[in-house]
Amino acid sequence: MRLNTKQLDGALKKLAPVYFVTGDEPLQQGEVADAIRLAAKKAGYSTREVFSVETGFEWGELALAADSMSIFADKKIIDLRLPSGKPGTEGAKALIEYCQRLPEDNLLLITAPKVTGATLKTKWCQALDQAGVIVQVWPLEGGALIQWLQRRAQKRGLQIAVDGIKALASRIEGNLLAASQEIEKLYILYGSEAISKQAVEQVVADSSRFDVFKLTDCMLAGRLGRANKVLNGLKAEGIAPPVIVWALSREIRLLINIKIAINQGQNKEMVLKNNRLWDKRKQLVSNAVSRMGIQVLQQALLLCSKADRQIKGQEQGDYWELVLSVCVLFLIK
Repeated sequence: MRLNTKQLDGALKKLAPVYFVTGDEPLQQGEVADAIRLAAKKAGYSTREVFSVETGFEWGELALAADSMSIFADKKIIDLRLPSGKPGTEGAKALIEYCQRLPEDNLLLITAPKVTGATLKTKWCQALDQAGVIVQVWPLEGGALIQWLQRRAQKRGLQIAVDGIKALASRIEGNLLAASQEIEKLYILYGSEAISKQAVEQVVADSSRFDVFKLTDCMLAGRLGRANKVLNGLKAEGIAPPVIVWALSREIRLLINIKIAINQGQNKEMVLKNNRLWDKRKQLVSNAVSRMGIQVLQQALLLCSKADRQIKGQEQGDYWELVLSVCVLFLIK
């Protein structure tokens, strides 16, 4: 059965044994996969095994995971990542065999980039279609993008004027990851207040000139001189301090989560992929994770919290100095 993203929520009331999520829009694809995992968790699938089909992967691991039983007889999610979008001859055979004898108490979730129409006609894809659900994620354009932005803003508690939503759509050019970040910034700045088109254009224009993400990149790289220069630029341009603190805190929490997962024995490369890092940022984050200790990261997060209180007038002090102090901590090895 094939469903679009709008149809999925209703369909998740009754779980299928197999889901194949494919597409090149990373935010939507990630959220669809998250929705399936959450529905499965609510239905009692309390354990999860993650596999990434890369060089050296043995397809026998899929059969082994399907046949193995937890000592507590827990229902299990088998989370299979297919980066190439094609399983190969051995993988196609393994997937067909899996669908022919669907294991009880297992849910197979496969995620892959956009596949071609020819791929959807292959025997392994047809087997997935017959056994479960295929969800194709498409880029949003025109009216569909406007509706998505409206729903996203309303879900966050924002009241953005219709012409403001259209202005946001024209600025982000279909990049939903960027749109999500812009909506978060609008929430930080305006909360539940009515937001005009002019306010939307001002916020998005600010980030297009000397955006806060240049500062986070400098912080991750430990480039204090460059970070100080960018910070002064942000200050001179009148970028709202809450947006800067939010961006730094977001990166630090990401590093802490990755660090904890690695310390628990998870594979570093797999953890980075699970956090959906863009290829150009993966090495930057990886180097910071290797360089930074968990205690220093926690200290940096505490400084961000203190800066946030100073911005709100709940504590005395210069929040600009604290933000720079956070960047200084990233020089510690």
